[in-house]
Amino acid sequence: MNLLYANDRHGQYPQSWYAATADIAPERAALFDDVRADVCVVGAGYTGLSAALHLAQAGRKVVVLEAQRAGFGASGRNGGQLGSGQRVEQPDLEKMVGMGAARHLWDLGQASKDLVKKLISDHNIDCQLRPGVAWAAENTGDADALNHYADHMAQHYGYDVDWLPAAEFAEICPSPAYCGGILDKDAGHLHPLRFALGLAHAVEAAGAVIYERSAVRGMSTNANRTTLSTDSGTVVADHVILACNGYLGTLNRRVAARVMPINNFIAATKPLGNDAARVLTQDIAVSDSRFVVNYFRLSHDKRLLFGGGETYGYRFPKDIAALVRKPMTQIFPHLADVQIDYAWGGTLAITMKRLPFVTRLAPNMLSASGYSGHGVGTATHAGYLMAQAVQGESDGFDTMAAIPSKSFPGGSALRSPMLALAMTWYSLRDRLGL
Repeated sequence: MNLLYANDRHGQYPQSWYAATADIAPERAALFDDVRADVCVVGAGYTGLSAALHLAQAGRKVVVLEAQRAGFGASGRNGGQLGSGQRVEQPDLEKMVGMGAARHLWDLGQASKDLVKKLISDHNIDCQLRPGVAWAAENTGDADALNHYADHMAQHYGYDVDWLPAAEFAEICPSPAYCGGILDKDAGHLHPLRFALGLAHAVEAAGAVIYERSAVRGMSTNANRTTLSTDSGTVVADHVILACNGYLGTLNRRVAARVMPINNFIAATKPLGNDAARVLTQDIAVSDSRFVVNYFRLSHDKRLLFGGGETYGYRFPKDIAALVRKPMTQIFPHLADVQIDYAWGGTLAITMKRLPFVTRLAPNMLSASGYSGHGVGTATHAGYLMAQAVQGESDGFDTMAAIPSKSFPGGSALRSPMLALAMTWYSLRDRLGL
């Protein structure tokens, strides 16, 4: 079964609050020809669109092949959080790769955040970018760890986040589930589909061509040129960028062995009106300290957008709203019976180390994926780094590519059942408060 089509209708965005509040352009034409390009980008999410935009601005002839619609995948369905640094916290990165490399990765993560903000400004993308992301602690041990993390970042990186003890955190997020947290005011949150669609418009304005409903069925390389075949056309390109993330399928087995697609789910309640202050009193986004993370924020029309729950097979559950309502009620018991107007799922991708898998698959073929829930900034920046590498400036790309990356046990064949077993254990630990 192909994840591109397992849970969605061909050529249609999911029935999400994001799709309901975005200015969606008419469907772009599919590829019905044999075309030549300097660079062919496979996938029109944040990674692919960013790569295409920067290459087109540099004067390259760029073709983007998208199996569904631009922003169709995780780029148009996620929680909208633009986080700082990398997905892995800096003290853990320091143990993993050493202080010098960890500092370089922190700088790249900050560049990712800055790049998103700059693209939004430069291209006038109306995606409701707002400052502030909080990390919430569910027990005193997690609260102490976040306090120490704030001290560590100030001391070693000169980066300030606000430590909020239980009473102060409750003034911002009055949930009985939390006992403190930190607030990162330089991080932010946005409307993810509006951001993706804005990038797509910028790509076309720069001269690149996006073909939708043009899934790549095969690739072959001859004389340093790669031919990519769709159902009704081909692209011959000097360079190829694979930007498929959780929807890569079997297009490249080396990537597939290291990048695991998983499903995550979001619900949007009815507008809460004055009751929104019982969820958040500031226009920020929140993630908590559970291994299977809960994340939430308020929309501009005062809905609670709450993400929670994961599955590891191909199919989404039949009742997504019921799946998300369970963790939502644990965090906000007073919303146990609130009306849910939208509920949707999306497929993202994780790696064993929760750091992106960035690699040169061949002299003329680059790939980046596996953002592990940190993709708004990291994916956008990965596209930029690959665009730079195509042009011979590969320092940032090489730094990301040097991150150690392990295959999932059993490769792509056994990764789903083994991951499901591991995640079930961590989910049990969350429920037991361990």
